[in-house]
Amino acid sequence: MADSTLAGRTVAVPEARELDVFAAMLERRGAKVLRCPLVAILDAPDPQPVLQWIGDFNASGCDDLILLTGEGLRRLLACIDRHDGSLREPFIRELALVRKITRGPKPARALRELGLKPDIAAEVPTTPGVIESLRSLDLTGHRVGVQLYGSEPNLPLIDFLRSVGAQVKTVAPYIYASKADDQAVLDLLASMTRGEVDLIAFTSKSQVDRLFATAPQELVQQAFAKVEVAAVGPVVRDALTSHSVNVRFMPDQSFFMKPLTSAMEDGLGASRSDEVMR
Repeated sequence: MADSTLAGRTVAVPEARELDVFAAMLERRGAKVLRCPLVAILDAPDPQPVLQWIGDFNASGCDDLILLTGEGLRRLLACIDRHDGSLREPFIRELALVRKITRGPKPARALRELGLKPDIAAEVPTTPGVIESLRSLDLTGHRVGVQLYGSEPNLPLIDFLRSVGAQVKTVAPYIYASKADDQAVLDLLASMTRGEVDLIAFTSKSQVDRLFATAPQELVQQAFAKVEVAAVGPVVRDALTSHSVNVRFMPDQSFFMKPLTSAMEDGLGASRSDEVMR
């Protein structure tokens, strides 16, 4: 796409799981993609707690289920398929019966793959958004399953649920692991500092955490001062903002890679128009 505002720009992509998909999307618009996958998603190292949670869930152990990520639901099903296929049918049957609360479009899409849909979808796809969607409900005595993302305990959500009288049952079906070695991360930061990167596009909070955990804050801030920053959604934006990084591009409502790419194109196009008018 020769007239794309991304044409000729170098975009750093920390994505891992769908790196090829995202890179191809950008390259079709003329961008040069610098690939630096920062994290990998792995199954929980010990499947037994996951299987125990699934067994309890299948025995009508939950009244409500909060799905924080689409990856989490898919990993629960993968754990069943890998270790005990007999759990799958009762799991999906029970999943259809419980009240399902989702954070963002990805867990909703994972439910649709099973012919199901959320009963409550947080208007804002963040933990505070989920909490806000639950405030009007009477959860006293409710057994609430919470699918966590990575090993993050999500204490604000858990504390809220317990404060309103719910019994919380968490499950962590996957973990985040380092994908790039530390030197590759430092090389990325050096490229950013030298002005060799025009934009960096983050698609998960774990990528942000990895970057800031690898190098001194001052070094990372110097690198970010030289690039435009894009975030796939509010969770990622807030993670960057907490490190004093200004996010310039983010989709308005559909928090996926294609809308993120469009947000970068549209934002750069608007800037180009402003420059022409001045």
